[in-house]
Amino acid sequence: RSCLNDISEQLERTRYQRSTLRIDTDMGFASYWLLPRLNDIQALIPGVEVQISTSPNDYNFRDNNAHLAIYFGNGNWPGTQAQRLFPEDVVPVCNQNLIDEIGANPSPDKLLGYPLIKLPETHPQRWLTWEDWFRQHQVISQQHTASRTFNAYSLVIQAAIEGQGIALGWRPLIDSFLASKQLFRCGPEMRTERGYYLISASGKPSSAQQEKVKAWLLDEAWNFHLKKNTLQ
Repeated sequence: RSCLNDISEQLERTRYQRSTLRIDTDMGFASYWLLPRLNDIQALIPGVEVQISTSPNDYNFRDNNAHLAIYFGNGNWPGTQAQRLFPEDVVPVCNQNLIDEIGANPSPDKLLGYPLIKLPETHPQRWLTWEDWFRQHQVISQQHTASRTFNAYSLVIQAAIEGQGIALGWRPLIDSFLASKQLFRCGPEMRTERGYYLISASGKPSSAQQEKVKAWLLDEAWNFHLKKNTLQ
């Protein structure tokens, strides 16, 4: 009777435990792209608790316990299946006051006269830098004493919104700010071979919930590309 009671209690606890689906990513992607879509993801898998976890570090398969991950890089993470959601498309952005001062469609060299807002350098380099962007447009850059460096992309974007300088905007993270006219494009867009990838463990069976969310994320990224190409 004691054993049967223990089994009954365990079954009762299990019945009320919620299934979970954990998605790991970085703070910028979570804040500006994933969070606005969280209700849509939750609607796909009712009864499953969606957990979002963020890290400033590069993706590490061995240390990661997430069901799915979305990370920035070159797509080469051994032991995983990586599908690119978005390429690294980067465009300079600033607020209304600065774009009025700089003018529409300024030449790349004109940006040298304004403070540049940036992320810290990494070794090896993990993302596009201002030096890369100027080099792509045949502009010899120089050290900016008025430039400002922040260790979080949310601070970079907030500084640009407040008119503290010009920032590099990663798409699709900045698209809502462009649509609301909190930020404006102030230079040509540049693309690299890196991007945001949807990552899952290879050789490990996925649940129906994981597959449903994966398919939705890929469709959502595809719809973004279609919309972007239509507007261009």
